[in-house]
Parts: sequence; C-alpha cells; structure tokens
Amino acid sequence: MTLQRRLQLVGNNPEGAWLSTALKVAFATGDMKRVDQHFGAAQSFAIYAVDQERTCLVEACEFGAADMDGNEDKLAEKIAALDGCIAVYSQAIGASAIGQLKAQGIQPVKVSPGAEIGDLIESLQDELRQGPGSWLAKAIASTLPADPDRFDAMESEGWEE
Repeated sequence: MTLQRRLQLVGNNPEGAWLSTALKVAFATGDMKRVDQHFGAAQSFAIYAVDQERTCLVEACEFGAADMDGNEDKLAEKIAALDGCIAVYSQAIGASAIGQLKAQGIQPVKVSPGAEIGDLIESLQDELRQGPGSWLAKAIASTLPADPDRFDAMESEGWEE
C-alpha cells in the first residue's frame, strides 16, 4: 500500500498566519466527513489545523487499498504521512501501530464508529478552551521550543549531575 495522492493547502494568506501555531490532527476517513476507518487499513487521512477558535483542512492523504493482514510494513508510510500531527483519530488501531505512533509523538485516539469529524474538532476546541487534559497538554508542550534557561534554573536549585 502506497501513498497515492497528497493534497496540501498552499499559499501565503496573511489571515492564515495562525496556521503556524495551530495543532495538526488527523482523522482516518473514507468520506472526509466521518472517522470510519481502522488506522492500518485507512483509505485516507484528513488532516486539520486546529486552535481554540479556528479550524482548517490543511491536507488530505489517500492510500491504495490495504488488507488488515498484520503486515507491519504498511504502517511506516501512514505514520510518515502524519508528520507534524499531535494525534490521529480512528475507529480501531492495533497495539503495534499504537507503539509506533507514540514513538513519533502522535497520540492515537479511538472513537465510536462513524463519529463526525466536525464534532470531534469541536470537542477538541472545547478542551483547548477549558484547559487541555493529560495527553493534549503533553502534545502541546512538545510543540513548544525548549526553554533555553531550563538548565540555569536546575543549577540554581542545586541540581548536580
């Protein structure tokens, strides 16, 4: 199974500057409206940029037909297509895929069959506004640059090697 098509949002719209700080999340979908795919056999991913108030479809990745045969090699290209995403929503996902995604800093999120992408984005935005929970807070922290003074603070606390 190979990546067959990849459509990306391009341009330099000044109102789109928020996209550089938005979180990217992916949805395993066959119809671009609902999460209706198993991660390993997903026909496509819809990738959105999301912040507290805005959302924008920034990419769609389409794959060839895949069997749910336990072949782990097919996962590498899917995981690579999610580069920069903090999470991927799917109907189901295997243990090996979970491990590989987490190693790349991507949180797998299992949802009910047919969950609407719009509803999931709205729920994510609500969580961002109210204060993100554990996985989301960790994902946000991983997108921030490292504090250049962090070692000075450790030294002032008497931290030793």
